[in-house]
Order: sequence, then C-alpha cells, then structure tokens
Amino acid sequence: MLQGWIQIAITLLVVIATTPFFGRYMANVFMEERTLLDPIINPLERAIYGFSAVRSPTAGGSPSQDEMTGWQYAKAVLYSNLIMGIWVYLILMTQGWLALNPTGLGGPSWDTALHTTFSFLTNTDQQHYSGETTLSYASQTFALGFLMFTSAATGLSVGIAFIRGLTGRPLGNFYTDLIRSITRILLPMSIIGGLLLILAGVPETLAGPATATTLEGTTQVIARGPIAHFEIIKQIGENGGGFFGANSAHPLENPNGFSNLLETWAMISIPSALIYTYGVFANNRKQAWLVFWMVFVIFVFLVSIAAVGEFQGNPLVNSFLGGQQPNLEGKEVRFGWAQTALWAVMTTATMCGAVNGMHDSLMPPGGFATLFNMFLQIIWGGQGTGTAYLFIYLILAVFLTGLMVGRTPEFLGRKIEKKEIVLASVILLVHPFAILIPWAIVFGFPDTLSGISNPGFHGVSQVVYEYASAAANNGSGFEGLGDNTLWWNLSTSVSILAGRYIPIIALLLLADSMSRKQAVPMTSGTLRTDTRLFTGVTGGVILILGALTFFPVLVLGPLAEAFQIARGG
Repeated sequence: MLQGWIQIAITLLVVIATTPFFGRYMANVFMEERTLLDPIINPLERAIYGFSAVRSPTAGGSPSQDEMTGWQYAKAVLYSNLIMGIWVYLILMTQGWLALNPTGLGGPSWDTALHTTFSFLTNTDQQHYSGETTLSYASQTFALGFLMFTSAATGLSVGIAFIRGLTGRPLGNFYTDLIRSITRILLPMSIIGGLLLILAGVPETLAGPATATTLEGTTQVIARGPIAHFEIIKQIGENGGGFFGANSAHPLENPNGFSNLLETWAMISIPSALIYTYGVFANNRKQAWLVFWMVFVIFVFLVSIAAVGEFQGNPLVNSFLGGQQPNLEGKEVRFGWAQTALWAVMTTATMCGAVNGMHDSLMPPGGFATLFNMFLQIIWGGQGTGTAYLFIYLILAVFLTGLMVGRTPEFLGRKIEKKEIVLASVILLVHPFAILIPWAIVFGFPDTLSGISNPGFHGVSQVVYEYASAAANNGSGFEGLGDNTLWWNLSTSVSILAGRYIPIIALLLLADSMSRKQAVPMTSGTLRTDTRLFTGVTGGVILILGALTFFPVLVLGPLAEAFQIARGG
C-alpha cells in the first residue's frame, strides 16, 4: 500500500515543480516575449505565415491591425474547424484507396466516420471503434494525428484569448495563436516526449503487423505502427484517442512505469500551468497560486477516494478470497491499483480521456470521482477552455458575494454586469442539457437504445458517463456499453458539438465584453479576489452550482451502487 501512495505523491510533486516554469514559458509565448526556442522556431513560423498569408505578429506595423473581436475570433474558430472536419471525414471514408494501409482496411461506416470526425475535431476523441482493426496508418496519422494538434491548439488559443480579455487586453488573432500554440508549445513538447517514448519501448514504424509463433506453436499477429508520435500528442494535447482499442493500457502505447509517469505528467502539464500563465497576464501570481491550490486540494481529495476504493477492493470478492485484496479487475499488473486510480482521476480531471485501465471496472468511488470531474470540467479542465471555465466560476463568485454586500461586483477592476452573467450562465447550463436530455431519452427506450451490459445502478453510470464524456470533450467511457450504433454515434455527436462550440462562442463574447470595460480604481471597499477567504467562497460556489446540478445522477449511479455492494447485493 505504501508504495502505491508514494507513486501517487511523486507524480503530484513533479506537477507542482513544473507548473511555474511551464506557465511562465507559455506566458512569454503569448505575450510575444523572447524565449529560448526563438532561433529555431522563428524561421519555421515565417515560412508558415508566408504560406498561409497570416500576418506575422513581428512583421512590423501596428499589431492591432490583425486583432479580432469576440465574434471574429469565434467565426475563425468555426470556419477553420469546418474545413478541417470535411478534410478528415473524406480521408476516413476513402482510406481503402489511400496509401499507408498495410492491412487493407476499408472505410468505416458513415456514422462511425462522422462521430470520429466530430470527436477528434473537438478534442474529445471519443472512440466507438478499435483503432488497429478499423483505421489505416494514413487515417491515424494524417487525419486523427492532424486533429490532435489542431484541436488542442484551438482550445489553447481560446483559453489564451479569454485570459487576455479578462485582463483588459485585446483578444488577439486566432490564426496567429493557433500557429504559435503548435510551433512553440505542442510540437516541441511532442518531439521531446516522442523520443523519450521511443527510448521507453514504444514503436514508431510504418511496417505492417508482425507475425510471431507462440510457445504453444500457434501463430499470432501483433498490430503495430507509428505509435510513439501519436501517443505523445494524445497526452500533451489532452486528446485521449488511442492508436489501439486498449488505449494506454496496451503495452505498445504504455509499456512501463517510466512511460506511465511521462504520459501522466503530459496530461496535466498544460492545464495546471495555464493557471500560472493567467497570474503572469494579470500580474497577480498570488491569485494564480490560490486558484491552483484550490483545484489541487479538490483533485487530491478525488484521487484519494478513488485510490482507497481500488485498494480496499470489492467486499463481495474479498469474502471469497478470505481477506482484503485490491480491485485488479480491468487493470494492468504493471501499473496496479494506485497508478490506475491516479490515471483515471487525472484523465477525467484534465478532459484527456486516455485510459490505462478499464473504467467500467472501477469501484463506485472511482466511478464517482471520474463522473464528478466531467460534471465540473474545471479540475483541471480541458485544453485551454478548462481554465476559462474555472474563471467563469470566479466571476460568478464575485457576482454572488457582491450581491450579498450590496456592491456592484468587479473582477480585476472591471464591473460584472448583466451581459457577463447571461453569458456565464449559458456556458454552465449547456453542459447539463447536453448530458441529461439524451440520458433521459435512452432510459425512455432502454430496450432499443441503451446498449447497457450491466443492468442496475452500474448501467445508469454507463449511460450518463458516455454523455458526460461527450459533452465535456473527454472521450473516455465505461466500455461495457454497446456504443457503436447509429443512435450512440449521432446522439453523442450532438452532445460533443454542443459541449464544445456553444461554450467557446460564449467565452469569447464574454472576454470581448470584459476587454472593452473601463477599469475602475481599487478602493477600500473593493472585494479582493486574491485572498484565501474569496478562494474558499469560490470553492463553495463550484460545489453548489456545479456538483448539485448532477447530484441526482450521482445518487442513482455510483452512490447507489456503493450502498448495494456494501449490503452484499
């Protein structure tokens, strides 16, 4: 037991140690300050700017010439995503005629291809297929791998634009932010991380499947491919879609303890550092650290309850074994209960969605923690957008506390008024609608739509997890659910699109509104947001507004299942 907790503690210490350094670097990138990579990246960016006709931010003239309003930024996001989605859908449907298809796979069904396109386009990467038996190397690399960079960069760009607006700056230019996100953050990290994964034993080859003779004398075909580069951007970009159906539980995606540590850190590296990046933009690192520790405390609590649940195991199974044993169902022995529990909470907290064990086999505390993360979306949240959602809760906390003391609420010296509260409400209300409405429809027609493999309370969790994963742009699933059907492909696509683009538009409009407000001087009556008291109030607002919205679902799912197991049922 002690070894497992030490592994968890070491991983968390690495996250804490790297957060300020990486956060400062990202602030330098998007504030257009000098970085160590400038001599290498500047020529590459000049070539990209020249090819794409996007104006370089250092090309001279007034930078404001290319700055976008909230609507312009949102339309740029939508138009670019539309073009990329059409391109990827065509690749998937025609993969049977394309090169780099050593196993001769044909195209998937139209609805599977559509769901896959929407899923990877939105940084969700929810998979209703098994990669090694459905997609060619070309599809994995030039379609899904391409979207893993662009979808992550899109979310990061929106998060940075929101931070700019919140701190009184113009929102910037989406295309410039997209390019800088890839060239200065995602690509360098992926090159270094990919090389480390190759050293750890992850394959990177265009050769077809390998054929081996087993000890029993039978023939086994082992799938392989260009995995290392795919795996690292999967983790860094919080994409989560696996090259193999088993995802990071597969030994060719995640072979050992070192690769597991690297991939775990990669999931949280950008979301945790973005909070510090905000502190640099706002010139208020104190508030950034307070927000960081608030999120960290909630995260550690969820990791603890999930880990304890897996360590104690299933009492029904323990009664047959004659003593307490960890729950190792659905887990890789090389990771054990501790690293599987940490990964499960981490991947749903960061909206990555990659798995190194099967979530359908988690004990109820683990199911509770993973669902709780996806319901809130701010511990640590999605790529860029999660940080924005977190500050939406801060804005609402300012508004509520301002009402209680009879003052006009202000955040960073700018008044919070009706328009900001309406937009913040839209951002928070889209999520439950995208989850609970289709969830209710499924249980209205359980025989024809559900696909539930485990009836009872666990079946409730299977269904709500699928829609929560889609709406939160997470992508993981309780894989006992039979989800590769026309209903699941189309209904989750609606949740995916609603959960991605409606909040992004509202975030950008809110940021644009805040950027145009005149800052008011701070007085003795101004509510300070960089105090422990206000941070505690924000934590309470998060739990009240976020958690209670989904409390009935948690009661019907993991909480009821926990009581059922405890009673011996």
